[in-house]
Amino acid sequence: MLVQKKVIVLGGGESGAGAAILAKSRGYDVFLSDRGQLHQKYSDILTSRDISFEHGQHTEERILAADLVVKSPGIPDTVPLILALKEKGIPVISEIEFASRYTDAKLIAITGSNGKTTTTLLTYHLLKTAGLHVGLAGNIGESFAWQVAEKDFDYYVLEISSFQLDNIVSFRPDIAVLLNITPDHLDRYGYNFENYINSKFNIIINQTGSDQLVYFRDSEVIASGLEKRNPPVRKWAISLSDTLSEGSYWNNGILKSEIDGVGLEQDFGQLPIKGPHNAINAMAAISVALLVGVDGTDIRKGLMTFTNAPHRLEKVEEINGVTYINDSKATNVDSVFYALGSFEQPVILIAGGVDKGNDYSQIEDLVKNKVKGLIVLSKSFEKLKDYFSGIVPQIYTTQDVQDAVNKAQEWSTPGDVVLLSPACASFDLFQNYEDRGDKFKAAVRNLLSR
Repeated sequence: MLVQKKVIVLGGGESGAGAAILAKSRGYDVFLSDRGQLHQKYSDILTSRDISFEHGQHTEERILAADLVVKSPGIPDTVPLILALKEKGIPVISEIEFASRYTDAKLIAITGSNGKTTTTLLTYHLLKTAGLHVGLAGNIGESFAWQVAEKDFDYYVLEISSFQLDNIVSFRPDIAVLLNITPDHLDRYGYNFENYINSKFNIIINQTGSDQLVYFRDSEVIASGLEKRNPPVRKWAISLSDTLSEGSYWNNGILKSEIDGVGLEQDFGQLPIKGPHNAINAMAAISVALLVGVDGTDIRKGLMTFTNAPHRLEKVEEINGVTYINDSKATNVDSVFYALGSFEQPVILIAGGVDKGNDYSQIEDLVKNKVKGLIVLSKSFEKLKDYFSGIVPQIYTTQDVQDAVNKAQEWSTPGDVVLLSPACASFDLFQNYEDRGDKFKAAVRNLLSR
């Protein structure tokens, strides 16, 4: 009698539910365990598919009897349960790894400290606009594993976080995109930037000579990392500073790409996304589209019709000549660097939240030259306040988003920009960055009723 292999899924969110569904569809004996409370949506889904689960606890005896564990990216490798699994020699992998084992689709995997969501959405949009049968997954949208279980796409465009890359074994994208690597999540990586760098470079660790890599050459971390690792992939560079004979580069506001003998030029000023960081994102998406054979007409059509996700330099309102911008997705310092670089006007900056080991020296000059007032929206305001005291003319601290917006209005004059770009995680005062951005937008719109 054939004994079913036991697959334990740790974490019952979108990723975990998807992994459980895929495991069940492939004939495994599946059990899902979440130490927190499952959302009703996922408990209903698991019940309807006859998948056993528990929540509010981990039954270690059952978990430690697994043949394979698929772990939510939110669970660190350092927690005692994961250490116990590894000590027993039980493989612990990510949902991305698990799903990739059960699909023959072409995989386009995109990572970076910043810009990966926009680049993923834009790449997906370009391919879908061109009529390709493509799925969107990873750190965005529906679970990759869930889609592999129940759909049959020819391509997947995957946004991949460092947490997902920490637990891969054989995951190998046909096209990898490496946008940038700047200090982020250092609290998860022992406050060692090199650990985080290694995690990001896992995206190419299994690639072969038949695979492709699109990368931002101007990043010293990426350039030196590639020189050190010397992967066998075919490489396509992106640059904002150099003219390239192959790859993609910026030339006086024109994006120029040359991929496998196929060229494309696009006036960046015509596009619905703005700022130098989005020029990088656009060139990455264009490069991928050309690599999979999308023609220039379809690429241009996709570029012009793209709508970015909320909370990324999203204009909320213009009130009395003051523009309010929601950039709540900016959860690290590098994101704020690009956000501040997108505006010529004086800025009132709303920042703060859960610090992840941030180094604010990267934005010091921009803040000094552009920011007329800093509002720290956080339970822990000391680090930001202390760092920028004497650099910013005025600093205000609060734990209330409406109070922050009211103070920004008080300080602003026509022509200013009020920018929510926190540089920090949101979990001290909000459920997530979306909640933070939504509450900021509501607070701004409350100003209209006065």
